[in-house]
Amino acid sequence: MPRIAYVNGAYLPLADAAVHIEDRGYQFADGIYEVALFVGGRFWDLDGHLARWRRSLSELQIAEPMSERALRLVAARLVAMNRLRDCYIYMQATRGVAPRNHAFPIEGTRPSLVMTVKPLNLAKLNGVAARGIAVVTAPDIRWGRVDIKATALLPNVLAKEAAKQKGATEAWLVKGRTVTEGSSSNAWIVDEKGALITHPLANAILGGITRQTVIACAEALQMKVVERPFTVDEALRAREAFITSATNLVTPVISIDGMAIGAGAPGPTAMRLRQAYIDHCSAAG
Repeated sequence: MPRIAYVNGAYLPLADAAVHIEDRGYQFADGIYEVALFVGGRFWDLDGHLARWRRSLSELQIAEPMSERALRLVAARLVAMNRLRDCYIYMQATRGVAPRNHAFPIEGTRPSLVMTVKPLNLAKLNGVAARGIAVVTAPDIRWGRVDIKATALLPNVLAKEAAKQKGATEAWLVKGRTVTEGSSSNAWIVDEKGALITHPLANAILGGITRQTVIACAEALQMKVVERPFTVDEALRAREAFITSATNLVTPVISIDGMAIGAGAPGPTAMRLRQAYIDHCSAAG
């Protein structure tokens, strides 16, 4: 059946869904977004995604386009209209439509809201995790507030494309020799003592909702989590490495810049955490 999108109060066939040419999201990337999963009849980590949604809007001084309760209802209805059991749901809010001018538009401009869904194949994602992925490093050239989940993602796009051209799945962004995060994921290593290391929350990284839940899962499994910066050299010496994100869950990294990590195969810590995360979300919703 044709996919259905939500655009500013209307449910439309995806081919007919459109925003105004002077929408500030189109002209300035003046907006924010979230991606959440709907699996087996329930949303995964939606509370966290909506909390970050509110924070991002607040940091950019964009009014909430609708209440959280209404957002949940629209998201659930959109999933139902698309008749999908497992899917990604993408939601984006912008400052709205106004004549092009860098300064904020006049008071009363209404924010724009769009949502789309697309099928999710969890079995395929599990297959990727079972094989592991390759990552490459790339300079972190993003702006200074990547903690806001803004739609201005051109540096991330360039890094992801560079990874693709080198046969890798993800790019780990580097300042100096310190890994901040991936182009669309958070970066982790497992050190020689079995501790899980990931960059602390700061303006330099996006606080991943999956990252947050994985920390809780790790602590429930009595794994040690250390939030501190780590270098590329540390990563190359690590016992394991992995990434976390809503679209990757927990996915092992088996090589960095062509050099094998650990045994060059998905490690037991990452795979155990992946299953713990799936179990948690399947039970908690």
